[in-house]
Amino acid sequence: MTHIQHAQYIMKFIDTYRENTGKSIAEREAACLSVQFPSSLSPIISDDLLAGRSYSLAVGFSMQENGMGYFLNEEAYQQLLPNLSEEIKLELDSYMEFWRTETSLAQLKKNTPQHILDMIPNDNFQGEPGVAFWLCRMSGTNFDFDKLVQHGINGLIELLQNKLSETEDKEACDLYSSMQKALQVLQNAILHYSAKAHAYYEKDGNPQHKELADVLAHIAVNKPQTFHQAVQLTYIYALVSGTYNYGRMDDYLGDFLADDLKNGVTTHEKARDILASLWRLINARKTFWDGRVIVGGRGRRNEESADIFASLAIEVAMLVRDVLPQLTLRFYEGQNPQLMQQALQAIGSGCIYPMLYNDDVNIPSIEKAFDVPYKEAVDYVPFGCGEYILNHRSVGTPSGVINLLKALEVTIFNGVDPMSGKKMGLALGSLSDFDTFEDLFYAYCKQVESFVEVLAEQEALEYKIAADQASYLLASILYDDCIERGKAIFGGGVRYLGGTLESYGNTNTADSLTAIKALVYDEQKIEKEALLKLLKDDFKNGDDMRKMLKSAPKYGNDDDVADEMLQQVHNHTCLSAKAQNQRVGLHSYLVVVINNAANTVLGNFTIASADGRKAYEPMANANNPSGGSDVNGATAFLNSLVKPNTQIHAGAVQNMKFSKEMFGKHLEKTNSLLKTYFKKGGAQAMITVLGREDLENALKEPEKYKNLIVRLGGFSARFVELDPKIQQEVLSRTMY
Repeated sequence: MTHIQHAQYIMKFIDTYRENTGKSIAEREAACLSVQFPSSLSPIISDDLLAGRSYSLAVGFSMQENGMGYFLNEEAYQQLLPNLSEEIKLELDSYMEFWRTETSLAQLKKNTPQHILDMIPNDNFQGEPGVAFWLCRMSGTNFDFDKLVQHGINGLIELLQNKLSETEDKEACDLYSSMQKALQVLQNAILHYSAKAHAYYEKDGNPQHKELADVLAHIAVNKPQTFHQAVQLTYIYALVSGTYNYGRMDDYLGDFLADDLKNGVTTHEKARDILASLWRLINARKTFWDGRVIVGGRGRRNEESADIFASLAIEVAMLVRDVLPQLTLRFYEGQNPQLMQQALQAIGSGCIYPMLYNDDVNIPSIEKAFDVPYKEAVDYVPFGCGEYILNHRSVGTPSGVINLLKALEVTIFNGVDPMSGKKMGLALGSLSDFDTFEDLFYAYCKQVESFVEVLAEQEALEYKIAADQASYLLASILYDDCIERGKAIFGGGVRYLGGTLESYGNTNTADSLTAIKALVYDEQKIEKEALLKLLKDDFKNGDDMRKMLKSAPKYGNDDDVADEMLQQVHNHTCLSAKAQNQRVGLHSYLVVVINNAANTVLGNFTIASADGRKAYEPMANANNPSGGSDVNGATAFLNSLVKPNTQIHAGAVQNMKFSKEMFGKHLEKTNSLLKTYFKKGGAQAMITVLGREDLENALKEPEKYKNLIVRLGGFSARFVELDPKIQQEVLSRTMY
């Protein structure tokens, strides 16, 4: 897409939106999608065995790109302007003046009540301090791709036509006909790529292009019959729909792979190459906080064929070794042991995938947390940075964010942000006013609850605005109940409309409270006013007191005092959130203890804390100890990790950093450690295996370590491309 073509696309998209504003939201969306695709699709790269790359657009419609629904990518727009004539820029400016007030995000802000804005004025971490933030996205959707490959596009169109003939409900009829139009947009995108691939073949005679052209031509009108066709159809549907996650891929692609291998339609090597091409396309989307591919676990239709795909997926993860997709292995006692052996071999080789999720813990936990029966919980899928939802039955985000350490900070400074001097929370008294530790903890809990309540309201509001703005047609087609109910996914179609609250600073908060209880209240070694001054001054002239604070018990050492405090903090936040669902009209509202570098970002706006952490430094990563504070060895570390209750939240990230020796000469010990961890209740593990000097050497000679990939929490990144503060946080984590 040239700069001129991009400008023309913007104007055509906005014109189409305007022209269809008087029609239903479903009709308007279908019309806008017909402009966006295939215009936004970028060319096939010569080595691609699959089609599906796209340009970064300044305006458009997407599940979660640059907000939710109708979006404006201001950065892409500003980058476009210098390449245009003054005449075109003036014309575009008039379009943008209109569009900036019409995006879904603009509509959300316009309709957000003042009491919410007073409590959480900043969205998406806008570089300002705060206790809480709201995120704007309709993310985490996982579609029923099995329904897609079993019906094919024309089969789905026929299904919708049958529903049209069965109902007289105008709203449902409008939705069904608009869904058909959206599927026709998808067909046109596929045929666009088929023509391109055929043209490449005519030019270069490359048989790969001929095969791809045929694959695309087939799936445009017929349901897939081969592994190659099924992979291509599911991926291009994901791309055009705007979803960033790919669900239980072994379940919906396993039979195709097994049948093709059995019947000689493909070879192991060819299937591996197709999957590697898919991996590269997923990575090219740069959806670093998403891009989940799930394999393994209970509830798969045909475990034998699914395992063949799962094994191939792990092999390809080792081969491609990139940031995406986030390959995730679900496992349970009695599952094919070869998959776990292969997974540990991959991890031990330095591959960061697969991530490991324990069904024997997670399924009963999800039954309790989500209040759903086993038959629903068995089909859970992790997405994004570690949140759980129910595969093509629930939605669990846009999400809110709470910085628990900032909440404690604001509490002990009487509702005032000590960085700015501005009011930021409830004025319940300062640390000096709390006569007992119980008084302090009660005030902290009230502070947290005040933000949790408003964040829950904000989440429910975002779903309402999303439903008012669009039908999310392609998502609704592949979500359970939407077609049956004749309702769009956010307009009453989805079975379980849930919310999630991302909590950060959990460990630092608990360790700070442990230190305050011991040193201020129980032993009275530090005066309250002295501690407040010490924290505000970032421990200036207070080395001795900082040493005392740092020597207090810390989570991660199997210390009952520290670990029980962590559990108190965890239980309070989780149960406070869980209690909000009925009040705000959601099926569930649950905490997720994840990390996506937000522990570093939020740490930038949090002063020194009573656990000994210095001002503006990163907070602990997810449900892990603070970097370097777990000093009693791997067994104690893992024993602490299993203590927080897994039945009251929607996901918690466990990062583990092991040396190469632990997966080499000490592999038997490592296997025993992990087996015991999972037996004791470990829900999941995200493992990074490194040489002891790799990270330090990468800082010294980054050009030699461009392919060194590390886990930050719920996502991964190339170490040398990270912000220096995030690099230091990764370095600080204990290596076993």
